[in-house]
Amino acid sequence: MESQRLRGPALAALRASGKGRLRYGPEWSAELGEDILEVHRSPAFLSPQAGWILGRIARSPREEEETPEGSARGEAALPEALPLASPGGSPAPRAEAPRDAQRPEKRRDPPSDPEAPAPKGPGIEGILRLYDRIRAAEGEEDLRRRQEIQDLASRAAYGQSWELLKRFDEMRELKSHQEWQDLRQEVERSSKEAQGQQEKLKEEHQRRAKLLSRKLREAEQRRLRQEEAELQRREAGQGRLRRLYAAQEELLQANRGLGFEAGQGGPAYAPYAERGNRICGEVSALVRTASERGFPDPADLASADRALLEMRNLLSGLREEISLAAERRKQEEEAEKAAAAEKAENEKNEKIASGQDPEKAPVPESSGKLRKNGLQLKSDEKTLQWYQQLQDQLDQCVDSFAGLANSKDRQEKKIKMDLQKAVTTPVSQISTRAGSQLKEIFDKIHALLSGKPVRSGGQSVSVALHPEALNFSYYKLAEKFVKQGEEEVASHHQAAFPIAVVASGIWELHPPVGHFLLAHLHRKCPYAAPLRPGLPEGASPEEGRRLLGYQSHDSTPEPQDNFLKRMSGMIRLYAAILTLRWPYGDGQGNHPHGLNQAWRWLAQTLNSEPLADVTATILFDFLEVCGNALVKVYQAQFWKMIILIREEYLPRIEEITSTGQMGSFIRLKQFLEECLRRNEIPLPKGFLPPSFWRS
Repeated sequence: MESQRLRGPALAALRASGKGRLRYGPEWSAELGEDILEVHRSPAFLSPQAGWILGRIARSPREEEETPEGSARGEAALPEALPLASPGGSPAPRAEAPRDAQRPEKRRDPPSDPEAPAPKGPGIEGILRLYDRIRAAEGEEDLRRRQEIQDLASRAAYGQSWELLKRFDEMRELKSHQEWQDLRQEVERSSKEAQGQQEKLKEEHQRRAKLLSRKLREAEQRRLRQEEAELQRREAGQGRLRRLYAAQEELLQANRGLGFEAGQGGPAYAPYAERGNRICGEVSALVRTASERGFPDPADLASADRALLEMRNLLSGLREEISLAAERRKQEEEAEKAAAAEKAENEKNEKIASGQDPEKAPVPESSGKLRKNGLQLKSDEKTLQWYQQLQDQLDQCVDSFAGLANSKDRQEKKIKMDLQKAVTTPVSQISTRAGSQLKEIFDKIHALLSGKPVRSGGQSVSVALHPEALNFSYYKLAEKFVKQGEEEVASHHQAAFPIAVVASGIWELHPPVGHFLLAHLHRKCPYAAPLRPGLPEGASPEEGRRLLGYQSHDSTPEPQDNFLKRMSGMIRLYAAILTLRWPYGDGQGNHPHGLNQAWRWLAQTLNSEPLADVTATILFDFLEVCGNALVKVYQAQFWKMIILIREEYLPRIEEITSTGQMGSFIRLKQFLEECLRRNEIPLPKGFLPPSFWRS
């Protein structure tokens, strides 16, 4: 509580101090303070009343009272304004009017008129004003001195700060230089250390590189040795695989010969065919296993050789048995002939004895041929036998792959579909675009039928995958060729030649394909035989039309135009096959079904009674396709046949042709007349020239 006790005396002391006794005007304001400071800042000068004030001060009060006029005169005698000396000793500039005179509301200046009467109490106000002026001058002087001191102090401080800044910059520069030197030394030291480390790493790298190079050389040598060993193993495996494929191909060829000869021999030789099929199945399974494994083992090759040897022995045994049976039949026939001759001799002797002339004995009428106007109404007996033989072979082929065709096993179904695609897709791609493309298609089909694997649909396909696959491929390929003639050639006649040349080449290398092709062709187009099948007793008209090649859909008979179009396409394909041979073959041997068959077909057709609209159509198509080739081979004989057709056969066709069917007849007649007039038969449109095979 000591502070509470001393508070009163402290306040009393403060009130008694100099500052405590000061009195502050309530009218004081910031504007007034500024004006006062402005007055003190302005240079000192004497007002117009300065002379009057000085004169009043110099005179005594009595003199002022006694001689007021003198006072006025003294004031007038004074100069109007005397400049005051400035605090620096130089005269102050003359001022125009005091600033206080412009603010009458704040200052009470004496009247500016010198003639005005002086107020009472002369000299006090002037003295006060002079005092104020002097105090203002002193304040200005003091302010100026303080300002000079302040300026000096400011300059000194600025100089000192500048020197300090220079020292600071020098110190900072020195420090930066030292740091840079330290950093440079550190970098040099680090560089030397890094260089030394790099040298060590380089030496280590060289050492490791040498070690790695040695290891790489060793690894490369090992790889080369392994590749050489693998190459030798692969070459040996490929050699075994080629030998296995060759053995399989020979086995399949032998099996085809075995099946054909067994089929010719009759049911008694069926066990030979069954045994041959079993051997082919075993070898096919062996090839399939070897293909999955990569390459066959020597044991697989030995098994294939044993199977091939067994097949050869089986084939030789069948041939020996067939030859023995033929010899027995020959002996039996000779015995029968001898018995018949003896019997005939006995009958002759009896007739001679009875007086009858043997030369006038009645001869039985042949029922095999019926003629009208010298032309056959039915097909030749040999032609019928040939037709039936081809159909039997086709039926036997169908029976041989019945297991594969009717199998429910998923794997066998897949094999069947892959084989069908591999066979039919290349035939669909045959065109006249380029000879190289045609050769590629031929090679693919030939490789497939030879037992080699081919790519089809992104998968590998081979007839070695199933024992019945080869016959299935034969059947489907022949069927596809005939279908192309029925559809593609019927719409585009020029397509007959590329299809025919491929079919001819395949026929030459794989004869069963040709036999099945003829069987399919005769079944769909009997006029290609040429065949005039007789109508069985009790057969319906639909059955008769089917035998003549007509098709029916939902019991609706085929229109005549569609029928003739199909027949035309198949006849053109058949004629092109008779004319063309595969140009890349060995050239040895005859055409498997060449121009001699074309001459046979033409002769048999002309020996048969013509059919309305059909005979004229097929004759025109046949002569247009292979007439040029027949002229080159048979020359004058062929021209005699052409004249025969025009002179004798055309009138017979015209006799049976109605008015609505004259189109084909007129086309044939104009063709023959044009050929005879020009004495040549032109090459057919679309014929493949030699330059085609270089494209």
